[in-house]
Amino acid sequence: MSTCRSQICNPKLGLDDWIDPKVTLSIRQEMQKMILDNETLKVISALLLDNIERGLKKDTHPKSIVKCFPTYVQDLPDGTEKGKFLALDLGGTNFRVLLVELDGTNCNIESKIFAVPLDIMTGPGERLFDHIAECLAQFAFEQGVMDIRLPLGFTWSFPLIQKGLTVGIAERWTKGFSCSGVIGNDVVQLLNEAIARRGDIKIDVCAILNDTTGTLMSCAYRNPDTRVGLILGTGTNGCYVEKQKNAEMFDEPDMGSGNVIINMEMGAFGDDGCLDFIRTDIDLAVDAQCINAGRQLHEKLISGMYLGEMVRYYILKFINRGLLFGGKGADLFSKQESFSTKEMTQVEMDSPGSYKIIREILTKIGLTDVSDEDCINVRFICECVSRRAAHLAAVVLVTVMHKMGEKRVVVGIDGSVYKYHPHVRRYMIQKIRELLDPSIKFDLMLSEDGSGIGAALVAAVAARKRREMQ
Repeated sequence: MSTCRSQICNPKLGLDDWIDPKVTLSIRQEMQKMILDNETLKVISALLLDNIERGLKKDTHPKSIVKCFPTYVQDLPDGTEKGKFLALDLGGTNFRVLLVELDGTNCNIESKIFAVPLDIMTGPGERLFDHIAECLAQFAFEQGVMDIRLPLGFTWSFPLIQKGLTVGIAERWTKGFSCSGVIGNDVVQLLNEAIARRGDIKIDVCAILNDTTGTLMSCAYRNPDTRVGLILGTGTNGCYVEKQKNAEMFDEPDMGSGNVIINMEMGAFGDDGCLDFIRTDIDLAVDAQCINAGRQLHEKLISGMYLGEMVRYYILKFINRGLLFGGKGADLFSKQESFSTKEMTQVEMDSPGSYKIIREILTKIGLTDVSDEDCINVRFICECVSRRAAHLAAVVLVTVMHKMGEKRVVVGIDGSVYKYHPHVRRYMIQKIRELLDPSIKFDLMLSEDGSGIGAALVAAVAARKRREMQ
């Protein structure tokens, strides 16, 4: 019988029949606080729903933690989008420019990656946007579209307050950027001004969006039942299709769909203390070491930037208590980020009953004399961390699916944790089935380049609506 998937029957741990019976009892008891039962998850869902409702309403929005910003994207692709469209995806030290050609059924893509030098990342904002415009011009020249006026969708993967489909106010920088003259200003206007300074390219910036919206749009192009977008990667966020009448912060005329995509900014869920009842001492330690301590607390429970650190803290804790590696190796796990989310993922890739990958990872870290029991315990720690993350992500989806009230919902998902972890998708589906109204049918769809293709699709839909109005 496989040691890592054999089932146990424990009256105290009734929901935990996935736990390897060879896990050290003291470690199992300590990790129990990471295993959330369905009643606890239902409480979290109710708290999230309350936060979403407050974010949608004008009178409670200013003090709401989950902001629920309208994206001003009112329509999903309907398959009639045709032509060439540009997409700009700015979200880190590299950015991409894409030329996407749609013919109603197929999608042809040409793209190029450009670097953002450090001096531009930290210099005046005008230099950043001039650099972007220069790269756009280079790409347009290489693709032979310099003389064609093309619609462009702009993915801005930094905190943004949208005031319209083409108006996005930069709220703050992350990811090492600190360009002056950008925060508090409209990034679409800054890009348009940089394009105008060149005078050699014809680009119509017709939409600003974040990567979550792009994820929803890219999946909606392939499946019209898509109503939710989720990022589950280094960071996390979600969006969903809401009725315009419920989105009180939406202040543009109804263009016919009666809907609008809502960017939840759910990473901040819990910043008001409502999730403190599930946060562990390790969650507190991980948060305390961050430059944004006390903020984005929900994100810190489920996203890839933090999962490896949780595992590291637990391993270090159990070493110091003499429960792992004979009490040796604490110095190897004392350094911040010395165990990564990628390594956590690899640990869970080991075949049942095999510890080959686990031993390779621990050897690389510096531990060579590792017992089978140590390997079992390390895998169990990783499983507890990844399962909780997947279950909390599942709660988000269950909450918005219940709120929307539709009988069939496809969820578009992007992000490294969802893509590369061997079990997160299965953990999520299992928990959704347990918590969701059985009359609602759902599916999880991996997004294909939401921040790129999705941005082009937002531009394509905007161009289509503009033509229809004319």
